[in-house]
Amino acid sequence: MTDTAAETALLTAESALLTAALGDAGPDETGPEETGLLPMGRADAVVFVVGDAERAAHRYAVALGLRCTAYAGPETGEPEIVSYVMQAPGTRFVLTSLVQVIGPRGRELAGRLARHGDGVIDLAVAVPDVCYAYDYAVDRGAASLAEPYEVRDAYGTVVLAAIGVPGGTRHTLVDRSRYRGPYLPGYVPFERW
Repeated sequence: MTDTAAETALLTAESALLTAALGDAGPDETGPEETGLLPMGRADAVVFVVGDAERAAHRYAVALGLRCTAYAGPETGEPEIVSYVMQAPGTRFVLTSLVQVIGPRGRELAGRLARHGDGVIDLAVAVPDVCYAYDYAVDRGAASLAEPYEVRDAYGTVVLAAIGVPGGTRHTLVDRSRYRGPYLPGYVPFERW
């Protein structure tokens, strides 16, 4: 597929996603099942890769009034990264930095930081049906980065999938309807500071 064809397919998919997200079912008020639109919820999280996640989390707390609600790192079974989940009503940012490069995830983060510096690496979107949303996006030209899969812990189960778009930003599709934890499996409630 050429870049132009990929961009056209992406624009078509993004247009349908935007229409679905805004709830505009069109003049006859038909639902997504009848129009073929992707049913969406809201933005789930904006994930940043940064040089120093703890320092960035402090800045977001002081400057933006966000509250740190969850943490993942070597102590929670994530040997390559540390992540702080910063929240306010309707807003969730995840600040992630590299601790050490062990595997593919560490190499991806190191490469992204080397090429672009601090910035958004993932835009997570809440969807009611990850499998349907994933198939919808891939059928319309999005690159498959991770087919739908489940992750679970004592708080429940989250269904995830990931698609890629031109520019390198990942879009994670998230269904957390069966999950009551602080963010995702592997994260613990944050109790420091």
